Amino acid sequence: MELTEKTLSSRTEFEGKIVKLTVDTVELPNGATATREVVGHPGGVCVLALLADGTVPVVRQFRYPLGRTMLELPAGKLEYGEEPRPAAIRELGEEVGLQPGELTDLGFIYVSPGFCKEKLHMYLARNCTQVPVHPDEDEFLEIEYLPFAELAERVMSGEIQDGKTVAATLKTKVLLGL
Repeated sequence: MELTEKTLSSRTEFEGKIVKLTVDTVELPNGATATREVVGHPGGVCVLALLADGTVPVVRQFRYPLGRTMLELPAGKLEYGEEPRPAAIRELGEEVGLQPGELTDLGFIYVSPGFCKEKLHMYLARNCTQVPVHPDEDEFLEIEYLPFAELAERVMSGEIQDGKTVAATLKTKVLLGL
């Protein structure tokens, strides 16, 4: 069965610094038409830095859309056209003051493919060295260090609900057999 939807028309409703909202009319596989709202996003990166002592730096950050703080892995958005690997290195330095000696690609996830194009690249950093922390001027973070096993437990218990942190933690657990 053919499942592809064909775009018949598209109009931009909003274009901001980060996202672009388009409203598309599509032809469905059965010939009917429907409306699709699509959020364009440049994508992002997140990094799980596994330190020599077995701990992982995480950041506590207020997330305005949710109205609460979240515990997350260091992460950030890509600039349009930016490669993910250098962005991951940049974000790890900015948010938790680490430079990876080794950076393993954990793959990527589509954050919410029902309406958003955001593609988030995940990395595992090891053999890290300290560099100065320098968050963006509108970014306020608290850094915490959790043993990897505790991070995984908090993910599995549902205490940590950030999707990128959940995915990167579980991918790392499987990759390293922890």
